[in-house]
Amino acid sequence: MRILLLCSSFNGLTQRCWMELRRAGHDVSVELAVSEAAMVEAAALAKPDLILCPFLKERVPEALWRAHRTVIIHPGPPGDRGPSSLDWAIAEGEREWGVTALQAVEEMDAGPIWGYRLFGVPAEAPRKSALYNGPVADAAVELAVEVAAKAGQAAFAPVPLDYRSPEVRGRLRRAMRHADREFSWAEPTEQILRRVRAADGSPGGRTVLCGMPVRVFDVHRGPELAGGAPGVVAARREGAVLVHTGDGTVWVGHLRVEGPGEVKLPAAMALGEVVAGVPERSGYSEITYDRSQGVGVVSFDFYNGAMSTEQCRRLASALRYAATQDTRVLVVRGGEVFSNGIHLNVIEASRRPELEAWMNINAINAVCREILDCTGQLVVTSMAGNAGAGGVMMGLGADRVVVRESVVLNPHYRTMGLFGSEYWTYVLPRRVGAEQALRLTGEALPISAAQAVELGLADKALAGPRMEFERRVLEYAERLAADPGYDRLLAARRQAREADVRRRPLDAYRAEELAEMSRDMFDDRNGFREARRAFVHKVAAQATPEHLAPHRELSGASAATGVATSHM
Repeated sequence: MRILLLCSSFNGLTQRCWMELRRAGHDVSVELAVSEAAMVEAAALAKPDLILCPFLKERVPEALWRAHRTVIIHPGPPGDRGPSSLDWAIAEGEREWGVTALQAVEEMDAGPIWGYRLFGVPAEAPRKSALYNGPVADAAVELAVEVAAKAGQAAFAPVPLDYRSPEVRGRLRRAMRHADREFSWAEPTEQILRRVRAADGSPGGRTVLCGMPVRVFDVHRGPELAGGAPGVVAARREGAVLVHTGDGTVWVGHLRVEGPGEVKLPAAMALGEVVAGVPERSGYSEITYDRSQGVGVVSFDFYNGAMSTEQCRRLASALRYAATQDTRVLVVRGGEVFSNGIHLNVIEASRRPELEAWMNINAINAVCREILDCTGQLVVTSMAGNAGAGGVMMGLGADRVVVRESVVLNPHYRTMGLFGSEYWTYVLPRRVGAEQALRLTGEALPISAAQAVELGLADKALAGPRMEFERRVLEYAERLAADPGYDRLLAARRQAREADVRRRPLDAYRAEELAEMSRDMFDDRNGFREARRAFVHKVAAQATPEHLAPHRELSGASAATGVATSHM
């Protein structure tokens, strides 16, 4: 079938749908909903058998849904309607939620139902982004494939929405307002956690901290401390600040001070001099080290996978320590997002962004070098979450790369206007060959976990929720550590590395990459400055990238204007 994916952005969920539908044999193109005219024009050019909307904030134009079967993937159970579904589900403590595929009609979210999935929600309030990228995305991808299959059945007819049906348990909910997201530090910790997590990662919980109006993100339950008025910052640690609440404390990882041009930053950085004299305190850490059955595990969980200069330095230090321990296997384990490389928000907020970008790329290179230089142990990368750009390349320095089946990898830098570093010119061709490495970095398209294994980019893809996946990777590492042929495997690692270094030292790859990156960062030869600004400030796309929209490329039409464009 010819399928047009209509979306507000080509985000992780949309990428997964695009990959799975193509894997099922469908001809799939993408159109960003930049305007009603562009959406209508895209359908006229693509002539789709089905329009599927996995992530769409805009209303589907009437001209589209009347002329084409158009199905919306809505993040709520049957009968749920409104633009703030997940926000309300978390804020109100729903223990079961779902995703519904419904046909577009005049009234939003009120069309006939093509299918749905239900799933449990933890009692501890999840972050909205974790719920969306986890069970919601898994269910949405399943539904997208199911809808495409049903669309090919002449006898299939969707079921009209009927609130008398026992399967229809949702209801119409209004959009969340600013007032719904406001909270006071005098409220109980549980209430603050739920309020903020219902708005994480956008638009954040609204409150006042240190006399400044702020948006709060990335909150964690803190220790019980005697004394301290609600709203007082008691401590700081690794960029986070510890704030007193009505009945305890919370660690706040990230903040955005309200105001024009302000960006989301590590909380201590956002507050600046106001908390410079606040004491450091243990109890919060983005990086941990554990040992089990001959296996050392360095775990890191950086918010949204962004790695600042300081975070990279701490991670490199942790890896350096782990490499000196008397373990046989080192597992490098990422968090909800494995890594997306350098921290664009911190770079953009710096007084000298170019210099900060340069320091950041050198710091993440040091992380990669610690992984590559660990020749006293076998190294396993554990990717339970998505990875992009330098985050992918960082993981490829290991002997074994294990990814979760739902993971999306974006092994390229081009869309950010960068050549890239992180020793990618060594680790990527080493795994997939020079020709494939150039294709992956040049096409700038996502690949699935299954594709990664097929290409040799990863060694294993394992199913299951994140905690189960991490347990299975640890068991795999323990088997490696106990393998009778362990000494032979370790010797082979060392010999391969020595042969590679004789052919070309690692410093040569690094020097060549940094020479290119200096031109990108300081001379801005490929638009890094503007691409970074657009990403950080969430500037809406003006047109659909041509590599996602073959219907436009073939016709020579521009997504923004409909006029012919040249391709050079």
